[in-house]
Amino acid sequence: MAGRSFRAGSAVIAASALMVGMAACSSSKSSSSASSSASGSPTTAAAAPVSWSTAQSAAAGGGMDALVAAAKQEGTLNLIAVPRTWAGYGAIIDGFTAKYGIKINSENPDGSSGDEINAVKSTKGQSSAPDVVDVGNSYALSGALEGDYAPYKVATWADIPDAQKDPGGLWYSDYGGYVSIGCNAAKVGGTCPTTIKALDNPAYKGDVALNGDPTSANAAFEAVWAAALANGGSVTNIQPGIDFFSKLNKEGIFNKTKVTPATVSSGETPIVLDWDYLNLGNAGALKSQGVTWTTADPSDGLVSAYYAQAISINAAHPAAARLWEEFLYSQDANAGENGWIRGYARPIELPAMITAGTADKTALALLPTVTDPNPFNPTQAQVTAAKAVVTQNWAAAVS
Repeated sequence: MAGRSFRAGSAVIAASALMVGMAACSSSKSSSSASSSASGSPTTAAAAPVSWSTAQSAAAGGGMDALVAAAKQEGTLNLIAVPRTWAGYGAIIDGFTAKYGIKINSENPDGSSGDEINAVKSTKGQSSAPDVVDVGNSYALSGALEGDYAPYKVATWADIPDAQKDPGGLWYSDYGGYVSIGCNAAKVGGTCPTTIKALDNPAYKGDVALNGDPTSANAAFEAVWAAALANGGSVTNIQPGIDFFSKLNKEGIFNKTKVTPATVSSGETPIVLDWDYLNLGNAGALKSQGVTWTTADPSDGLVSAYYAQAISINAAHPAAARLWEEFLYSQDANAGENGWIRGYARPIELPAMITAGTADKTALALLPTVTDPNPFNPTQAQVTAAKAVVTQNWAAAVS
């Protein structure tokens, strides 16, 4: 997951973040599709058996009860590149298995979006083939164009903003957050940076790390873009971000160590630019180890992004794959959308959940409050162009 790929279209994250403060004031329930859940699709008898590998909704396959029965008969779900520590996925996985009794195989949890797509293509017909992917949106778009996904629309489809899903159901954004600065003050002289520009400080020599290589890892790529915004760049100019890290590298501030929970807890990487939901998630685990880990969303480099779900066209367990998506996009208290909030991420259906009063208000209150009057919202063409610049220039800049 650390290597997940690039995406465009992040304005909804900003909207969701701004609406967090409204959660405490929202107590009314909605009778709209916002109240639909993984068990909310009507059970209707199908005229004839439908293959779940081609069913584009639960209703098309005979209803939710039929989907649950078929998924239980398959008995297994294959995930890839989904670490348990990422955005609350551990509890979500456990909740799915507890509810449906379906075994989950989790392959290559630290893999990248590219690894996910390669696995979809290379394991066709194998029992180990991934059933679903969770990828950066550029891979969602390219995978859709290359025929890697099967169309499917969850029961809460109407609560996913149009700009954050393929109209035919080939992919749909799931959760997101902001690039943030995680820091262990005890390892950096007592004062943690809260802005991108503040990283350029000799006091932080050897301290500042990225979560991965920006030529392949989404979190790192977006962090470079955040650095660009803080240094005069824009959605059409990511080069200032590359130049910034080149400067940090020459000054001995940039730490190229691969970030892992172990390097964070040991203090080997005491300052990490990563998604805020990951830095916030690390804080709880580190506290039990006696480490105080702070998280700041830098005001001079506010960059947000979503990841996206898709069902593999080669899914080994097509019914279980569809049931998993229904569970992820359900707004029930113990299902995916609230699970992501408890994992400090902002689920794609958050605005609808706040309106309906279905969001976990306690967990919601723990998310950073972000004031983002000019949301970072590059087009796909701009993302592609930025990706090309980073791919071409990064290695030489930090060598």
